[in-house]
Amino acid sequence: MTLALSTSTGLCYRRHMKPDDRRGGGSDEQRERILSSAVKLLADAGPSALSTRAVAAAAGVQTPTLYRLFADKDGLLDAVASFGFEGYLTEKRAFEPSADPVDDLRRGWEVHVEFGLANPALYTLMYGNLRPGRRPAAATENRTILRGMLERAKVQGLLRVPVEAAVVAIEASTTGAVLLLLAQPEQARHAQLIRPLRDIVLDALMAQAEPRADDRSHIADRAQSLLAIVTPASNADPVTDAGFSVFEAGLLREWLARLNEAHKSVGSSNPASR
Repeated sequence: MTLALSTSTGLCYRRHMKPDDRRGGGSDEQRERILSSAVKLLADAGPSALSTRAVAAAAGVQTPTLYRLFADKDGLLDAVASFGFEGYLTEKRAFEPSADPVDDLRRGWEVHVEFGLANPALYTLMYGNLRPGRRPAAATENRTILRGMLERAKVQGLLRVPVEAAVVAIEASTTGAVLLLLAQPEQARHAQLIRPLRDIVLDALMAQAEPRADDRSHIADRAQSLLAIVTPASNADPVTDAGFSVFEAGLLREWLARLNEAHKSVGSSNPASR
C-alpha cells in the first residue's frame, strides 16, 4: 500500500497536539518515532494490527510509554490518523482559491478521493470508526477547510442550503463513496465510478450561476464523467461487458467525446460571445 505522507509530517503534526499531550516528559522525537512506526504497521498489516503492544514493539519503546504520551488506545489511534493525514492536509491548506468556489469544491473532492484510494488502511482508520464525541483532529481540520470553501460559495450567492447542511452532505457523500470503493477488490477501485455522485451532490447544493462564455457547461461535465466510466480499464470494457457490440461501444464513446468537445464552453457556439 502507498503512504502519501509529506516529508514535513512530523513538524506539521505538532499543530494537532494539545498542550497536555506533551506531559510526562516525552520528547517530540520519541512521539514522532512511535507514530511513524504505527503508520508503517498500519499500512503493512491493517487497522487490526494497531495494538498498543505491537506499536510499542515496532517503535522500540515500552508499552507504558505509549500510555504516558497518548493516554489510551483511542488517543494513540487519533494521533496516528492525524499524523498520517498530514500530507493530505498540507495539500488542502495550500489550495489557491479560484474565482469559482464550486470548481474548488470539485478539486477538493478529487484530492480527498485520491488520498483515500492511495491509503486504504489509513483512510479506514480515520473515517471508518467515527463515534459521537470522538473525531480525530485531522478530520476536524479537514471539515474546517471544507466549511471555508462553502462560505465562499455562500458569499457569491451560489449556495442554496445552509453551510452546515452542505458540509454534512459533502462529507457523507465523499467518505461513504470512498469507503464503498475500498470494500471492493483493489482492481475495481476506480475514482471515476463515483465522480457522477460528486456532480449530483454539488448540483443539489448549488444554485445555478449565470453562465459565462469561458465556463464549461453541465453537458460537458456530464459527458466527461460518463466517458470516464465507460472507458475500458484493466482489459475490461464495461460497455461490451453489458452486452453491447464493439461497434456500439465505440459509437457511444465517440458521441460522449463529441458532446464533451462541443459543450466545453457555454458560449463557444454563441455568436455574441465571439
